[in-house]
Amino acid sequence: MLLSKLIAAAGEEVLEARGECTIGSLSMDSRAKMENGLFFCIPGARFDAHDFAPQAIRNGAAALVVTHFLPLDVPQVQVKNVRAAMSLMAACFFGYPDQEMMLMGITGTKGKTTTSYLLKAILEQAGHKTGLIGTTGNMIGSEYIKSEFTTPEPIDFFRNLRMMRDAGVDAVSMEVSAHALEMGRLAGVHFEAGCYTNLSQDHLDLFGTMQRYFQCKKTFFTPKWITNAVINADEETSDDILKDIQVPRITFGISSPADLFARDIEITENGVNFKMVFNKLWEKEVHLKLTGMFNVYNALAAAGMGVVIGLNPDDIAAALESVRNVPGRVEMLDTHTPYKVILDYSHSPDALENILSTVRTFTRNRVISLFGCGGDRDPGKRPMMGEISGRLADYSILTSDNPRTEDPFAILRQVEEGIEPTGGAYEIIENRRAAIKKALLMGRDGDVIVLAGKGHETYQEIMGVKRPFDEKIVVQELLEEINNEN
Repeated sequence: MLLSKLIAAAGEEVLEARGECTIGSLSMDSRAKMENGLFFCIPGARFDAHDFAPQAIRNGAAALVVTHFLPLDVPQVQVKNVRAAMSLMAACFFGYPDQEMMLMGITGTKGKTTTSYLLKAILEQAGHKTGLIGTTGNMIGSEYIKSEFTTPEPIDFFRNLRMMRDAGVDAVSMEVSAHALEMGRLAGVHFEAGCYTNLSQDHLDLFGTMQRYFQCKKTFFTPKWITNAVINADEETSDDILKDIQVPRITFGISSPADLFARDIEITENGVNFKMVFNKLWEKEVHLKLTGMFNVYNALAAAGMGVVIGLNPDDIAAALESVRNVPGRVEMLDTHTPYKVILDYSHSPDALENILSTVRTFTRNRVISLFGCGGDRDPGKRPMMGEISGRLADYSILTSDNPRTEDPFAILRQVEEGIEPTGGAYEIIENRRAAIKKALLMGRDGDVIVLAGKGHETYQEIMGVKRPFDEKIVVQELLEEINNEN
């Protein structure tokens, strides 16, 4: 493809272009081998890819996308925002697959992953062949494709969409992260429907304030991005979205007036039963196999997405009931022990409070909470999570999550600042494997052990190195180890 065609696709993002050539591949990794590649020089907080442009050229880059021209003898395109230009160019390079499918986007602090799986089931029940894009990876039908980000970088995003479309996918359920919106990863993409789940403290390492974080989410609910909106009426920030919204919308909720709502809710350790009602037009009994009040919200969010595009309510209810679990989300592990072990991705204050409060409703004995906080991320939530576990759990084990480049003990001391005033029983075991073993050894009949923070992740990131750590495997190994010791 001619570079000039990609330049035309980037439109107003382009400030000036110098030179012409044929482009055979796109890349944002200067170390990757490419053939007639177009290399995107992304300026970042830690590294500026402009510095690696010579390496990219040695590895096959034929042209560069830059924010400022470099003294290098290859065609260059100067743009306002490299990621936004990359999204527009990648869409063109892969033949605009997004325009050949129905995209359904979910944004919010919590619930995106579970809602996306429930929505995928609804779309499949209605006869669509679906793709899924999100935190746990991407899917074409039932086939998993590994992904590094909740919302992938543009080159991977459009490459995956092209794979999906070529495989017959006609509808995509996907998570839309605040990072992706803020960084321009989805420039030029349009969604048939967008859903807002909720807002709570997270990602302040990027956004600085909750207001800026919210405003980023709010920008998604405009005609530029979506055709229809589905909004959580019980979320206090939703009024700010609804007062300015210019697209058709429906609301969902439990306590506030809403178009789609749940009543007669019964929560058990095996799931939730409730009646789902839409504007006095229909009512459906739902026996959800996922437990917790927050999963009622996730079910309503996914159902609302189905309603807004005109799907049959019978299909919606049947699909919700068909989902048995979501990877790393309130996932009950098969341990064959007198106590239960639950794996959950909860890594923010609200998420931890939700899972511990839910578990408390059906635990016959003690709630044992094991969690940590990620390094190089918002430190403000660390004492908050300590306070929540100290208040809601009978015993807390503070351990490492992904310390990344931070001192893990410094992180744990900040968590400890929040748990100490509660008077809750706790101990610190920095090594996560050792901490899990201690929790399993503590387990007694009727206890529930919550392993929080890692969820679906299969690694621990320590000093910039990702080391294999799949908690499902770790738990099984430790149980065997314990049995052999006894």
